[in-house]
Amino acid sequence: MDTHSRSFAKALSWRVTGTVDTIIISLIVTGSIKLAAAIGVTEVITKSLLHYFHERAWLKIPYGRKAKTV
Repeated sequence: MDTHSRSFAKALSWRVTGTVDTIIISLIVTGSIKLAAAIGVTEVITKSLLHYFHERAWLKIPYGRKAKTV
């Protein structure tokens, strides 16, 4: 079972990747680095929290897990 800190670290590392992608797309769409950065900052906060809670919820769902053998 993952610890809370591991789930949080995984969420942050994934969000860095996702945020860079969002900033690039936002820059292409808006043409504004300032607006693209603002969108990226907002997105990293909200999606990091959503991912963390999503991961923690899935730890409580047994679907797809193999039973421990003793």
